[in-house]
Amino acid sequence: MFFNLATFFGDPKPSREIADPKSPREIGARKVFSIHPVQLSRWLDEVWAAAGRPPLIPGPEGDLRFFDPEVLGALDPPTQPSPPFLAPSGINRDGPHDWNGLPAPQELTCPPVFWHHLIYAYLIESTGIVEIFAEVIRRLTTGESLGTLRPDSISWARTTEQLFFRPPPNFSVTDVLSEVRPYERANRRNAYWRMFGMDLAHPVPPQWAGSGPLTDWKAHTGAGVNSDFRQKWTELLRQVWLGVENRANTSGANPADPSFIALLSRALKDMLRNRRRGGALAREEFAYVAMLSWFHLTVAEDTSIVEDLQAKASSPADRLAAIAQRVGMQPAARSRELFELAEPMSHILRSVELGLFDTEVTAATLFLPGSALAGDVVNVINNWQSATGERVKERPTGTVTGGAQPLRVPVPGVPAGPAPTPTGSASANGHGR
Repeated sequence: MFFNLATFFGDPKPSREIADPKSPREIGARKVFSIHPVQLSRWLDEVWAAAGRPPLIPGPEGDLRFFDPEVLGALDPPTQPSPPFLAPSGINRDGPHDWNGLPAPQELTCPPVFWHHLIYAYLIESTGIVEIFAEVIRRLTTGESLGTLRPDSISWARTTEQLFFRPPPNFSVTDVLSEVRPYERANRRNAYWRMFGMDLAHPVPPQWAGSGPLTDWKAHTGAGVNSDFRQKWTELLRQVWLGVENRANTSGANPADPSFIALLSRALKDMLRNRRRGGALAREEFAYVAMLSWFHLTVAEDTSIVEDLQAKASSPADRLAAIAQRVGMQPAARSRELFELAEPMSHILRSVELGLFDTEVTAATLFLPGSALAGDVVNVINNWQSATGERVKERPTGTVTGGAQPLRVPVPGVPAGPAPTPTGSASANGHGR
């Protein structure tokens, strides 16, 4: 989400005469990190309010929207003249600091933003990035062990602490913290568990662990857990890989089966939509994707805080590893793959939920050359296999000889009952290899 804002600020103006040696995204990121936190908080509410306005997306059974307009509208800010706590963000390309009395959220100067699927937040957080930066902020605010920061980094640290390590602003759409769910770490894990049946592999650090809701939160989720998401997702990738392997076949047997891919896609769609009934997890997804996109953007380039922490590198995973070393921690062992997975897997799962692969014809676009998602899917297959150890490119043991598909047709979920413990998360321990 904050990547969209960085792109908005990083696009060069036609009148610019002197080329900036920094990349447009780095220029944009530095501007984003300089904006006052209250403006960014209001901008997030404006993004939510504007999400119902993007054009419809052509689908196999009529036009589709990324987000349910009724859910968005039910949780929108009021449309009457804004009280002080709903003042416009004032964020605009020419002066992100100028609170210039821009009209209500419907008149955004920044175009409507499609935020990522919840899987994006899960994968980025699986790197250990939140806990690493929590320790960075703790050290910056309680001592001088990390050295002196430049003004740009001071601004980043202040905004990070106020947006993501304190209770959200009252009445904001991102305010998903309360007396009945007071621990952000448990709340995020709850959302990931319900949607994907996967917990973060790294434990809550001892200084934040405590007891009660931070240790027994799984006991309260009930049967509404997609405990076989990982199994069905891995099978979908395996079937798509069969299609990739055999797409050039012009003679002989071809085990690729687009109709079975469509069945898997529909099962995953129904599974994910079941967790969203009545608007469940809508605000949570928005808030957690926003949070993790902030930390992802922080290490996506050699930003000011990365430079001040002496962590300049050529990739987000390497920058995160260098920052972690400064505070005596380690990211997940497969952080590189997790960063590479996050955006393309988000795009694919959002498309699955929209029903874009529900037919044999549309399912084939996942592996046929020339389709928009074919490259993303191969990238996801390679990185998912490496990050999880799931041998997606091999036929699983126990498959009936001569058969490329499992015996049973996929169904959306398992019978109601206690959710089983997952076989593992998509990452190694966020604080040790």
